[in-house]
Amino acid sequence: MLTKECAYRLLQKAISTGGDFAEIYAERKFTSSYECLNGKLEKANSGETVGVGVRIYQGLKSVYCSSNELDEESLMEMVGNLSKSISSDERIEVKEFHEELIETKHPILKPLKQVAVKDKIALLKRADKAMREYDDCIKTVQNRYSDEVQDVTIYNTDGKMVKDHRERTRLYLMAVAQEGELRQDAGRNPGAHQGFEFYDDMNIEELARETCESAITMLHAKDCPSGEMTVVIDNGFGGVIFHEACGHSLEATSVAKGNSVFCGKLGEKIASDCVTAVDDGTIVNGWGSGNVDDEGNPCKRNVLIENGILKSYMVDRLNARRMNCEPTGSARRQDYTFEPTSRMTNTFLVNGKNTFEEIIQSTKKGLYAKQLGGGSVNPSTGEFNFSCREAYLIENGKITEPVKGATLIGNGADTLLKIDMVANNLLRAQGMCGSSSGSIPADVGQPTIRVSSMTVGGKGGKLE
Repeated sequence: MLTKECAYRLLQKAISTGGDFAEIYAERKFTSSYECLNGKLEKANSGETVGVGVRIYQGLKSVYCSSNELDEESLMEMVGNLSKSISSDERIEVKEFHEELIETKHPILKPLKQVAVKDKIALLKRADKAMREYDDCIKTVQNRYSDEVQDVTIYNTDGKMVKDHRERTRLYLMAVAQEGELRQDAGRNPGAHQGFEFYDDMNIEELARETCESAITMLHAKDCPSGEMTVVIDNGFGGVIFHEACGHSLEATSVAKGNSVFCGKLGEKIASDCVTAVDDGTIVNGWGSGNVDDEGNPCKRNVLIENGILKSYMVDRLNARRMNCEPTGSARRQDYTFEPTSRMTNTFLVNGKNTFEEIIQSTKKGLYAKQLGGGSVNPSTGEFNFSCREAYLIENGKITEPVKGATLIGNGADTLLKIDMVANNLLRAQGMCGSSSGSIPADVGQPTIRVSSMTVGGKGGKLE
């Protein structure tokens, strides 16, 4: 994409007006996606994007620009215009590049670009067949396959030169059950930082049947009651509550600007003793994993909360300056058009000492949130609300009837302190996380947890 010589000249131009640091992010990305609706291939897309992003620092000021015009003359003009935003009498020199050879922690056994299109579509056909044969009330089946292959090269004025190769693939299954005017959908969306071998051991048909079962179960569910109650949140995608209500508030993007409820609380107790939370970008083939972050720093396992005590934040290079600390390998971006900032990778609560059965049996009355859906959160206050895609009542220590329309309402900091039981069945699930540096792959996860008291919204009257 760029020669070392061209990158060196661009960095010289970038700091010519007094910048004290500059960085180049060069990217080439191939993407493909295929979508089937009720057994018919409806969409097939593939494409390639190539581009370069450049940023310059001067103290705590950062300026950024990007372009897909890669000839040196155009890039020099772009960088020259960008550098005019910086003015200082101080000057630094661009250090000689030394390529950092990085360990590939996420092996690719079946490269995605070498897989035939028919084999990718065959996955969708298998899922579609299993879903449409499951039950007559499954009226709509919509499945999608996607993948991306990304190569990046990062240069900076400290002499860093890092190259990284990344491959990700994901399957999206959705079933819609319908009887008369009643309609309910359910979905499953597994993915990985891996090649096509990700699907070798996956039971596509079983995943398809689970999706249909969820949709049918909730089709005739009664309205969820409302009020303050004990809530058991299941493992896997249940971790989206921590991700949204607490995780974003632990990113330096919020912390460094004083826009987080957890500002200045390192070493303080912010959660119950049974809560330990980790952001780990090194999990082999994890959906949110990487070899290096988007500043070229090695991905790490960062313990955020340990036995209820706040241990660290997730920090990128610029916010490390603001916070007077070291980066944590947490800088991420959607693509070259975005300036990177601190973001989560694979964020989850670790296993506790209880079992799932113990948690249910010890809950006299409450709500079991098996599958969570969308929601919203205010990072500065931690206030959140999340819908439940699949939920059940708990009565006298047993899971009883399904309920629909349940909404979990609370405050992230408050909820952390109300977690009183954590199971030993950690499971992670995949999602896309949106923030100031774009939409990125992120794992969420947790064991089953119990929150002693939470506000539940619903149309089924007050829980008695």
